[in-house]
Amino acid sequence: MRSAGLARLQGLFAVYKPPGLKWKHLRDTVELQLLKGLNAGKPPAPKQRVRFLLESVESSKEKELTLTANRVPTLIDHPLVRGLAFTSLKVGVGHRLDSQASGVLVLGVGHGCGLLTDMYNAHLTKDYTVRGLLGKATDDFCEDGRLVEKTTYDHVTREKLDRILAVIQGSHQKALVTYSSLDLQTQEAYEMAVSGVIRPMNKSPMLITGIRCLQFAPPEFLLEVQCMHETQKQLRRLVHEIGLELKSTAVCTQVRRTRDGFFTLDDALLRTQWDLPSIQGAIQAAAPRVAAELEKSLRPSLGTQEPPGPGQPWDSERPRSALEPESHVGH
Repeated sequence: MRSAGLARLQGLFAVYKPPGLKWKHLRDTVELQLLKGLNAGKPPAPKQRVRFLLESVESSKEKELTLTANRVPTLIDHPLVRGLAFTSLKVGVGHRLDSQASGVLVLGVGHGCGLLTDMYNAHLTKDYTVRGLLGKATDDFCEDGRLVEKTTYDHVTREKLDRILAVIQGSHQKALVTYSSLDLQTQEAYEMAVSGVIRPMNKSPMLITGIRCLQFAPPEFLLEVQCMHETQKQLRRLVHEIGLELKSTAVCTQVRRTRDGFFTLDDALLRTQWDLPSIQGAIQAAAPRVAAELEKSLRPSLGTQEPPGPGQPWDSERPRSALEPESHVGH
């Protein structure tokens, strides 16, 4: 029973990380809950062994002692003797979220930790909703940071914001083609560009493949960002730079990941579901999709050039601004 339960724990699943919780604490909590569930299972029946025990036999005249063969349980495997059956479990974390961010966090158990590496090598995009607040700037781009400037924002309109976002998306799409090292003269590369599946061949700066405004109610606005190779701090800095481009200032009040590769909010287990049966069910449900998506994403791309060899980095520089990455990409 216990080995069967462990066998169903091999793979990937997603949880919803609430804001204010560190990813290490989340991982430790999930591991603890899984160990508790595995150890709560019914232990196997104890092994039997033969022992010769003294027994009294009454004869016609007096009692006599004799050795009798008996089957008795072996206590060496008893939980009170050997302790818990499971004391540790290999739980890996995919693309991390810092303590202030929330949303989809992918975890792997057992051989799922290797699948996390495959997800990383596939360079899959992730979706975020990022909320901004116009009118002030802080030292760490967060609302609760140290205030460094306050500005007016009455002149900011939805049209001006949309124009800035269009410039950002176009700028990053050019950088994406450069980092993907595609031979654009081939039909296959053209079809990949049209279908939107171009990805960099190696590590790169943050690349935004799509960005749009979902809500605009000054001083607040809400953005939807599709990107790769990002950190949550870079997304907060993006809000800051958008504020500067609008001749104002802005801070980030929320970063929420809504999709990580092929895992969405619908797949993410809530905190009340971080238990053995729920996680086993999530792993089994996601397994076919994980295998199919990774096979498709890791399939060698047609019409691409050979990536740089060892000792030849793609680009030693990093974009100073999230608004103009192509001006810092090596040619």
